[in-house]
Amino acid sequence: MNINPSGDHAPDRATVRRAYAMGRFGQIHFRRAGPAGGTSPLLLLHPSPLSSYVFENFAAEMGRDRAVVAPDTPGFGLSDPPQTPPEIADYAAEMHNLIATLGFGLVDVMGYHTGSLTAIEMARQQPHAVRKIVMISATIFTPEERDAFRKQYSGHTIDNRIGGMSEAWPIFRDAFWPMEPNAARRANIFLESRRNPDVAPWGHRAAFNYALEPVLPQITQPILVLNPEDDLWTYTPRIAPYLKNGRGHDLPGWNHGFLDAKTAETAALVRQFLNS
Repeated sequence: MNINPSGDHAPDRATVRRAYAMGRFGQIHFRRAGPAGGTSPLLLLHPSPLSSYVFENFAAEMGRDRAVVAPDTPGFGLSDPPQTPPEIADYAAEMHNLIATLGFGLVDVMGYHTGSLTAIEMARQQPHAVRKIVMISATIFTPEERDAFRKQYSGHTIDNRIGGMSEAWPIFRDAFWPMEPNAARRANIFLESRRNPDVAPWGHRAAFNYALEPVLPQITQPILVLNPEDDLWTYTPRIAPYLKNGRGHDLPGWNHGFLDAKTAETAALVRQFLNS
């Protein structure tokens, strides 16, 4: 039985199970929910430096009527890391390998921050394999902004990442992930961000190396861009001129943690888009 963030039983939600598949870099850990067949499967791609754990309640909700797969991308969560820093193209290729291994011919893809870039790159690499895309936020930066983000997220040693946990936790708890309604779950999400401290920064590195602007006009699949009021709130609306077949949807007042605080509401938005 699944438990929603408030602690109430949610018996109609799908059971989320965990499994592994072999990939090019080693084992890929993933969460899976929902029935086989029927509606197009949904692939959920997490933000950096987190894992598929952030999607656990959302996967259970979306799994009511479709197969849902939420992998830990290479080097995150419990998935094996590459030997060298990957690019978004490498993450996308590995996700295509995973869906082929699972026997999915066509999927919808929902990505969160770094995951949204991987979703777009998946559609660029194999347009026939991606039906619709949901992006949570978008990284449309000026060169100066991109450089500033690179500096902010680079150069942290293992000692920095582990030694700074006591200072980082209150910021994460109170300011960065404020909508999470379950205190223990918020703590676990924070700990996921500190896992694999030697390779975790590679996700942000890949994200800041990837330019959406030249790729988006090539994407013909329908795209829904959700814009919660998080750290990319002011940048995400800049995506509009580059969308060939997409639209934005602002979520004022929503912030990180909304997938648990607003699980049913988010699922309704996504399901309406995917089913239309």
